[in-house]
This record gives sequence, structure tokens and C-alpha cells, in this order.
Amino acid sequence: MHKTFLAITLSTALTGIAFAQTAGPKFITPQSNDLISSRVVGLDVYDNTNHDIGKIQDIVFDNSMAIKGYILSVGGFLGMGERYVAVEPSSVAVKYDDNDKKWHANMNATSDQLKSAPEFKYSGRWSSSKS
Repeated sequence: MHKTFLAITLSTALTGIAFAQTAGPKFITPQSNDLISSRVVGLDVYDNTNHDIGKIQDIVFDNSMAIKGYILSVGGFLGMGERYVAVEPSSVAVKYDDNDKKWHANMNATSDQLKSAPEFKYSGRWSSSKS
């Protein structure tokens, strides 16, 4: 009797473990107004007078995977003298224009403000090596 009870208990416990391991991924259906990162990274950022003031180079996520900021490249010419700054996501308006079928990024800032902002450096855990 004791062996039968033990066998049933172990069988039930192991079945629970097996079910826990076979739980599949959860899927979503992105909506047409959702934004995907490949459409944001690489966007030129324009000021209120439609001057190019930078480019979105990267996206910063917090531990819960919520967007914490954008890394912008500013200044420089043909990659020379370029530097990076991190801005809050609310600072950059990213939207899709139905008329020209393109994504646009605008910011209420000047080129000089971005050039004098604290610099972000890809170092430590953010170094350029992607392995």
C-alpha cells in the first residue's frame, strides 16, 4: 500500500514537471499602428525647422524590456567627429506619414543642444563586440 501511494505521488509530481517543461511560447499579433525596432533604428532625427540633427542608432531597454531611451548619433561629418547621446523616448516623436509612406523622427531640440549633451559611450557591457 505504501509503495503504491509513493508510486502514484511520484507519477503525479513528474507529470507536473513534464507539463511545465512543455509549455510553449506565447505569440502576439502586432497591430498596424505598432512600431518595430527595425523601423526606428537608423531614422534621421529632425528639429522643428526640419533640419537633420542626428540619427537614432540604438534603443535602450530596462530590465522589464520597456523602452527607456534612444541613443542618437550627433555631430560629425561622414562618421568623423560623431558622438552619442542618450535621450528619453518622450523626447523623440516617431510617427508614420501615410502620404509619403515613411517613418519620421522629430525632436524639440537644436543641434547645439545635442552636441553639448552628456556623451554616451559604448563601453563595458555595451562595447561594440557582439558575441
